[in-house]
Amino acid sequence: MSELSKLAAGEWYQFKDGGVAAQKARAAKLCQEFNQIPATDPAAQTAKMQEILGSYGDNLSVQANFNCDNGRNIHVGDNFLSNYNLTILDIAPVHMGDNVMIGPNVDIYTVNHPLTASGRRANLAQGHPVTIGNDVWIGGKVTITPGVTIGNNVVVAAGAVVTHDVPDNTLVAGVPAKAIRQLEE
Repeated sequence: MSELSKLAAGEWYQFKDGGVAAQKARAAKLCQEFNQIPATDPAAQTAKMQEILGSYGDNLSVQANFNCDNGRNIHVGDNFLSNYNLTILDIAPVHMGDNVMIGPNVDIYTVNHPLTASGRRANLAQGHPVTIGNDVWIGGKVTITPGVTIGNNVVVAAGAVVTHDVPDNTLVAGVPAKAIRQLEE
């Protein structure tokens, strides 16, 4: 796993590698434990999320179900709020700033696979980090694809698929997501 964590962005790796399988098994176990904690016990939920995540700020709130590939590659700032059914495939780092709110059924992906059949048969994949700034609201059923950077004070409308970077102070919507208008403070 230490070799895997040293991968440069976009470097190919084998997704059936033993280190990858071990990190996914660890993450799956911890996520299963988190998802079994009653919603009426937010202190236990927070403690388990702190065990899963690589780093976190104050006021962490995540609703079940939560799933990830690693967990230790996820870093969230202060006042992080996630609604139900968040999935983060974090083979590469995912950094989220302060005051990030995520709606239900959101997917954040850092992993991609080859466009060639031979590459897919060889079980190859690439990791590309995702960065989300401060004061970001991600609506329900949003998908964020590998390598995307979302700026500060951004709103991603429900159902959007974010395939390109989003500048600060922007509302984006659609498939693929496009800028709708500028946002003011």
